[in-house]
Amino acid sequence: MEQYAIKGGNPLVGEVEIGGAKNAALPIIAASIMTDESVQVDNIPDVRDTNVLLDAMQEIGVMIKRNNRHSVSINASQVHDYVVDGDNIRKIRASYYFIGALLAKYKNAEVALPGGCDIGCRAIDQHIKGFRALGAEVVIEYGLIKAHAERLRGSHIYMDVVSVGATINIMMVAAMAEGTTIIENAAKEPHVVDLANFLNSMGANIKGAGTDVIRIKGVHSLHGTEYAIIPDQIEAGTFMFAAAITKGDITVKNVIPKHLESITAKLLEIGCEIEESDDAVRVVAAKPLRHTQVKTLPYPGFPTDMQPQITVALALSTGTSIVTESIFENRFKYVDELIRMGANIKVEGNTAIVNGVAKYTGASISAPDLRAGAALVLAALAAEGYSCVEDIHYIQRGYEDFHLKLQSLGAQIEKVDSGRDMQKFKLKIG
Repeated sequence: MEQYAIKGGNPLVGEVEIGGAKNAALPIIAASIMTDESVQVDNIPDVRDTNVLLDAMQEIGVMIKRNNRHSVSINASQVHDYVVDGDNIRKIRASYYFIGALLAKYKNAEVALPGGCDIGCRAIDQHIKGFRALGAEVVIEYGLIKAHAERLRGSHIYMDVVSVGATINIMMVAAMAEGTTIIENAAKEPHVVDLANFLNSMGANIKGAGTDVIRIKGVHSLHGTEYAIIPDQIEAGTFMFAAAITKGDITVKNVIPKHLESITAKLLEIGCEIEESDDAVRVVAAKPLRHTQVKTLPYPGFPTDMQPQITVALALSTGTSIVTESIFENRFKYVDELIRMGANIKVEGNTAIVNGVAKYTGASISAPDLRAGAALVLAALAAEGYSCVEDIHYIQRGYEDFHLKLQSLGAQIEKVDSGRDMQKFKLKIG
């Protein structure tokens, strides 16, 4: 089983290039089956989730041509099956985007219930509500969500809760429904906007993405396009906090600073220095970190996907911080691992009370999910001594070449397969 072997204590310094946004790539890849013409998608991150999605598309007859590591050409003119149900697809959350894409194009979809990280209840009731409002019949049978429609008609849909996944799925179906759809209380995340821009480049008529009201005039068909995915705000934020946690100086390149405003604001609040340019952000942590309060909220609030990273930083700050998780209820599972490294954190319901400590010490720890796994790696890089991070398959779901990018910043980290490799690492590092 692959693990990360880490020796902490080095400030991370240098420049790092940010890849395409996983959370934008997944719905865009799925939506590319909504036309019979060829679609080229560039700036795709080479991570497990995107590769599982592409493999699942091939199984239903989609032709996939990998132009290079980050570019793929997709042609869905030969789709022969509307059932997406494989062992791998069940393990990722993004499987549900196939429902919207297949239902929009073929009026039929049968897709395995989604998996992904166990960070709390992520109900699909808002997706189903939207599909039904647009004229589909939806049932859940034998572990599959089955959606069918004779005709899809535009509708006025009010989202009971802000849901990124449901906003995306409804947007896809409405793009090819008859008439006009209005989605109120829509999610405003950058990847919702990116999907809308992608669909519009294929001939859809979507306005208002990025606000809480999206208006969609349905079209009969979509055409091919060439499109580049936006940079990953969560990967960027992770490296920005890597600077704070390790007392380093990191410039993250190929980013959209506007997407990072809530992250930048908190880094400034806890005592980091920030320099912004058109497509890069530099974070310098030259002073001791200060405590603060943070609450996760839908965009443009502080992202839930950055909550473990800021908690790792605040556990090394002076004073007491309060971290409130308002999106997912199981998002503090990494805290026990952090306590093994010397953190002083008490979790009460959806709130963590974080008393800052002077340092972490190395330990054998396990990644409970994607973002928490990345945050624990950062904690290990700041810790005295050696650490071993297990279950790194979670991290590989969403970070391309994570350990190699960290190495380029001066981190002492290697991917190892066994205890013997760990001993070799220790002997080599000294």
